[in-house]
Amino acid sequence: MGKILYLECNSGISGDMTVGALLDLGADQQVLCQVLDSMKVDGYHLHFGRKTVCGLDAFDFDVHLEAHGHEHRNLQDVYEIIERMEAGVRVKELAKKMFRIVAESEAKAHGLPIEQVHFHEVGAIDSIIDIVSVAVCMENLGVEAVVVSPLAEGHGHVHCQHGIIPVPVPATVNIAAAYDLELHFTDNDGEMVTPTGAAIAAALRTRKELPEHCRLLKIGMGAGNKEFQQANVLRAMLLETAELPECEKKWVMEANLDDSTGEMLGMAMEMLLEAGAADVWYTPIFMKKNRPAYKLSVLYEETDREQLEDVLFTMTTTIGIRRYPVERTVLKREFCMAETEFGPVKVKVCRHKEQVYCYPEYESVRKICKESGADFQSVYGAARAAGMKAEQ
Repeated sequence: MGKILYLECNSGISGDMTVGALLDLGADQQVLCQVLDSMKVDGYHLHFGRKTVCGLDAFDFDVHLEAHGHEHRNLQDVYEIIERMEAGVRVKELAKKMFRIVAESEAKAHGLPIEQVHFHEVGAIDSIIDIVSVAVCMENLGVEAVVVSPLAEGHGHVHCQHGIIPVPVPATVNIAAAYDLELHFTDNDGEMVTPTGAAIAAALRTRKELPEHCRLLKIGMGAGNKEFQQANVLRAMLLETAELPECEKKWVMEANLDDSTGEMLGMAMEMLLEAGAADVWYTPIFMKKNRPAYKLSVLYEETDREQLEDVLFTMTTTIGIRRYPVERTVLKREFCMAETEFGPVKVKVCRHKEQVYCYPEYESVRKICKESGADFQSVYGAARAAGMKAEQ
């Protein structure tokens, strides 16, 4: 059965509230700290604790900045920090996706190219920690789909780097508009949805609605730092359903390319995957006048269409994109650590009826090979055998 995360944003959403809720659901705090330490960034310390909010017990996660913790960074600076952390590709891609969403919204708000955007509050180290922490916790929880409720927002004004601006702030409004996030306005005075929170909601959401039937596995509560009429908490629910792994609805977009170079196509694939594509592949074809060409195919969630089309039009020579809905059957899967003579290797365990399949994760095998000098085939085979033995 697939795990679905439901974020109930009745009191808005922010980075620290999301991290707190995910930790309360059971994400590994020690793993999180290890990944954050690997970024080699200073100027902060973390607070993990409990907090009572309107009589409710909630997880309190905060990033406390030290005197030199308010650097301004552009998107490339943030990407470099993310790249050097010791985490899997999916964690890094999700963190980059969240920051790219914020950068796009800030660029639009200030009328600047995305390369010239300096994040100010969002680029400060606390927001880097919040966003990276969400990506790490999501991977740790093994969630397969995310549903986000309408985002409750307040009114009034807030003080920021540029002066006094209205609530919801422009960056938040731009994200909500670009990613079809529903805002629910309340009588509360103040900001309830931060740009970081809106970017998290936009990047994580894979489904618009919950399935009709599901089982509640666990509830997590992440505490906020403001006082509103209702409890300032983000409630996260971990659900289980038999619907999800049987049939997933996706989309495919395609473009035929007969005048793009190999370097261009390689870069386009990388950027499409970073932009949220589930998969990207090329198929050799022949076009008019017998020209050898490639058909570029992208598997994606409907909510990611606009940013993926932007990549295609910007990074390739295509002037038209076709798309169509598809369905795919997905095997039930879970992750475990297989103990081998070379060390522990992360293994994906898939199930189909009574059959079990074990697939060692590439990044985990690659790390062992680089550290031990062992060959790929030996490590992969040992991990697969250990994973199968553990499942018997």
